[in-house]
Amino acid sequence: MSSGLTEAEASRRLAARGEPREPQTSRSTATIVRANAITPFNAILLALGLLTLVFGDWRDALFLAIIVTNTGIGIWQELRARRKLDELAALVQPRATVVREGTTRPLHVAEIVVGDYVLLAPGDQVVADGTLVSSNDLRVDESILTGEAKAVARGIGDEVRSGSFVIEGTGSFSVAAVGAESYAERITGTAREFRHPRSPLERAIDRLLYVLLGVTVPLGAMLIVALWKQDVAISHAVETAVAGMVTLIPEGLVLLVSITYAAAAVRMARAGALSQQLNAIESLASVDTLCIDKTGTLTEPGLRVVSLVPAAGVTEEELGSALGRFAASSEGQNATLAAVATAWPADPERADDVVPFLSRRRWSGLRLGGTRYVLGAPETFALGELDAPVREYQTAGRRVIGFGVTDGEFPASGGTLRQVKPLGLAVLAEELRPATTETIAFLTDQGVEIVVLSGDAVSTVASIAGDAGIPERGPCRTGEDLPDDDGELDRMVAEIGVVGRISPEGKRRVVESLRRRGRYVAMVGDGVNDVPALKASRLSVAQGSGTQMAKAVSDIVLVNGDFAAVPAMLAEGRRVLRNLQRVTKLFVTKSVFAAFLIVAIGITPAEYPLLPRHLTIVGTLTVGIPAFFLALAPSDGPWRTDGFLREVGRFSVPAGVAAGLGVTTTYLVALNVFDLGLLQSRTAATTALIVIGLYLVLALEATSTRRARLVGTMCGLLLVTYLLILLVPGLRQFFELAIPNPASVVLIAVGCGIAIGFLWLTDDRFIPLRSRPE
Repeated sequence: MSSGLTEAEASRRLAARGEPREPQTSRSTATIVRANAITPFNAILLALGLLTLVFGDWRDALFLAIIVTNTGIGIWQELRARRKLDELAALVQPRATVVREGTTRPLHVAEIVVGDYVLLAPGDQVVADGTLVSSNDLRVDESILTGEAKAVARGIGDEVRSGSFVIEGTGSFSVAAVGAESYAERITGTAREFRHPRSPLERAIDRLLYVLLGVTVPLGAMLIVALWKQDVAISHAVETAVAGMVTLIPEGLVLLVSITYAAAAVRMARAGALSQQLNAIESLASVDTLCIDKTGTLTEPGLRVVSLVPAAGVTEEELGSALGRFAASSEGQNATLAAVATAWPADPERADDVVPFLSRRRWSGLRLGGTRYVLGAPETFALGELDAPVREYQTAGRRVIGFGVTDGEFPASGGTLRQVKPLGLAVLAEELRPATTETIAFLTDQGVEIVVLSGDAVSTVASIAGDAGIPERGPCRTGEDLPDDDGELDRMVAEIGVVGRISPEGKRRVVESLRRRGRYVAMVGDGVNDVPALKASRLSVAQGSGTQMAKAVSDIVLVNGDFAAVPAMLAEGRRVLRNLQRVTKLFVTKSVFAAFLIVAIGITPAEYPLLPRHLTIVGTLTVGIPAFFLALAPSDGPWRTDGFLREVGRFSVPAGVAAGLGVTTTYLVALNVFDLGLLQSRTAATTALIVIGLYLVLALEATSTRRARLVGTMCGLLLVTYLLILLVPGLRQFFELAIPNPASVVLIAVGCGIAIGFLWLTDDRFIPLRSRPE
């Protein structure tokens, strides 16, 4: 093995290269600004605002200030979340094992220079361009660079490029290019280009926005044609068109989703969970099936040797000494080898022949001093009288590995291991993580089914699963039991709870089968053997102690490696989902009300009941401010993701129609029956709409007595804010309102009564605290 660069030479080359540019670990500032500012609805509102400024009263363009404020809040919140997530992302950024002056040590990507000698092991990310100096069954995933998902074999002299990952085997390469001359600057961003589909709520809101956009265009066109036919003055036409169309647009909904996701990501970051997609927290709420690896998830990632079982004629000292030599001399240390090396330390030796461990063959080999040693799963070679203790220990939940020697040559890659003389067994213990049983109990109580997929012996996996409290769902299976036919596999997975001795490809097939059955599947894993399943799942969660590849392709990284963080994440996701579902109803109610008003009055010769500035007050007090606070508030209740649009429609359509009936009645009677004049009539309509809107907030959110008090207090303060606008002369004149006279007060009460009565007759859900827990 090369001794690598000297520290002095490495420092000189690093200084000559200059300060490297920090990699972008999340969305850029420009991307965040564009996503929050450049939307179809903002474009429509901007056009309406410019028309108002040119042809109408500038006070009716006040909604532009609200848009700018909302957009600014959204950008600030996402930038704040990005800073927190970038700090956390630094803890899981890829590092490399480099040889310098004959000593191996881990280095940050930015510290690597041309000429460095870098070691590769399964799960490692290639952090620079270079040429392979050694290769032992090395296979790399270059899908990030080529788009080809199949692993590629690489041998001595072949080129490797940054951004790819080691799937199997070991190797080393000499760095040829770093920084701007290579793919190194793309490591974090490109490695994370793999993303799962948009979350259920995002897809539902996308459909909702398309529907609202489809309604806005024809209604707006109809309103414009009606005004043109009436041959009204341009200022009056702009005033009416803007008043009608501004209310149709749920201008704050998309921003609110971004703000809520960002706030949730910050909350989880404080708990040590890095959300690499802002929608991942919400997506977790939709999970109904959780596939997990055993080691590192249910159990602690580290192992310890609890006993050795020597074969006949072999002493425990001889077995331990040979195991220690093997572990110390092996490349690409894994948890098993690390445990053996700790229990039986030895000096590393140069191996004349190396067969690295591969998941598909489940053994590894070394030739040391003329002796060929083999370490692997007990079933990979005949153990004779040791078979009984293997079964005994595996049934007790222990991990057992066999160790022996062979006189023949090591078989070629993929070949069958033969003629192994067993030297004995090493028995390793795994301990359940703290709070694992409580975590499993919480998940099952929430209706989440747990499926354990592990490469260990099925008896060991079943024992650990039982200790963790995972409910049995049919007989335990092995990877060999999985049928090749997808249809048969789909039928089998309905009863799968534990699968042992399963390959990485088998894990992927199980996850895909569960998805075909309509399950929303999350996968939790930490090793390179979990990566195919992580990619196939709807939501992937990696342990912070896991391989670089597992962390790079995952939506969420548990930086502290604590599986017990999942319940808090699940609760956070469901809180986000519940809140966004509820506040979406307020935005859509406003749009339904606008559509009702356009059809009822907008296309008639009658004066429009509300000015754009009135609608700015109404939207701010009854939708904008309540939605902002309620989206971030604690919540309880249902969290279903299916039927989202139907559920929104069941609330918003009657609510919008009721508001339209109440406001139209108040306005038309005030204007045409009581002859109160346009100013008083519009004030009455605005006041009625604010009262009805705040009532809808209370009806929507009063799910308990305590919550009703809190939400009622908020609604009361918002109503007082509106009354202050009426009482302060300057504000009253600015918004073109009047202090309601007695007749207006009566008509406001009548209009609100009509709206609320209509709601009570429509559905019990519009009655606060009706049939709800105290």
